[in-house]
Amino acid sequence: MSHSGDDRSRAPYNDDDNDGDDGHAPDANQVRRKRARPETGASGNGEDSDTAAGRPAAQRGRHDDPPPPAAVGPVAAAGAAKSSSSEKDRPPNYRHLQTLKGHTKAISSVKFSPDGTMLATSSLDKTIRVWGVESGDCLRILRDHQGGISDHAWSSDSRTLASASDDQSVRLWDVAAGSVKRVLQGHTHWVFCVSWNANDSLIVSGSFDTTVRIWNAATGECLKTLPTHQMAVIAVSFNREGNLIVSGSYDGTIRVWDASTGQLAKTFRTDPHAQVSHVRFSPNGKFLLASTLDSTIRLWSMERDRVLKSYSGHKNLDYCMFASFSITGGKWVVSGSEDNKIYIWSLHSRKVMQVLSGHKDVVVAVDCHPLHNMIASAALEKDKTVMLWIDDDAADDYGND
Repeated sequence: MSHSGDDRSRAPYNDDDNDGDDGHAPDANQVRRKRARPETGASGNGEDSDTAAGRPAAQRGRHDDPPPPAAVGPVAAAGAAKSSSSEKDRPPNYRHLQTLKGHTKAISSVKFSPDGTMLATSSLDKTIRVWGVESGDCLRILRDHQGGISDHAWSSDSRTLASASDDQSVRLWDVAAGSVKRVLQGHTHWVFCVSWNANDSLIVSGSFDTTVRIWNAATGECLKTLPTHQMAVIAVSFNREGNLIVSGSYDGTIRVWDASTGQLAKTFRTDPHAQVSHVRFSPNGKFLLASTLDSTIRLWSMERDRVLKSYSGHKNLDYCMFASFSITGGKWVVSGSEDNKIYIWSLHSRKVMQVLSGHKDVVVAVDCHPLHNMIASAALEKDKTVMLWIDDDAADDYGND
């Protein structure tokens, strides 16, 4: 199917499905739903369509009616989370707060703004919606991409969004004006992931063309192209200081790069059959949190070059899924799952602390609020909604301060 096709099946592609030989390769969003075959490479010409497992646009979004929305008041009541020892030790107690509707196709990514006032969601419908966290209102709809949007990232001042699209571009958006500031072009295949450095001077993007590109955010110039992996690059992220970049690929490798020189600093290799579906730095930059297509999330030590902890219990075999750290009310790891749920683990004990139900399709995107004990989640095509979850215990605690 072409990028403009509206009928995008959620069914994984079979070996005899369209692989691009007829000139009509399926788009990235369809492909992302299919687990990559280890023997297939990403050539950047559409012939590797089965290699893209699914995290972005076409893999997030559903449409059945979710639980009825609750009042938004607890968000304000929660206030800025505090880190007392009792708060760190208590189990999470999240409940459904409200559901945000508006996207017309599957949702691919959800990200809270750094200042905590907004939530941005990107979708296969080629738009980014910006929502008010307190009100739940849609504040902006950003339209300009010619293909589904797989990922987006906020600048540190919460004023600019970078988006990665199947149209092979990265766009920078002025959120307040709702307009495009700059278009970054150079990738030769679908752009799958994007991230800013700490001072907003650099942007990094990863693509199905198997490369990572580093861009000057002010000028749009591509500063470096890193021929990083043998298959599609499905995750990129800067560390807190902005001097390192991590990239993950379906080739089963996680690579860490010097952001200024582009030199390879470290390589972490997963099990040969465990393809990476997402990776990010921990908030302190000392660890990597990596999701793999064997229903496991692993915490790697940057210093020791080995896995310290593993988290399991969810299902992740076919889709790329974001995993996130929650550090506002406890130290937890949060991820979606192919059983349509959200899982919350204790970072230290590795135990599943809570499972959230409400979505009616695969939950591929989650994010944790930077200040409140709140989680945002989004699922696939049958849902097309975003759900916000609030920790009742946190709301009680902070509401009494």
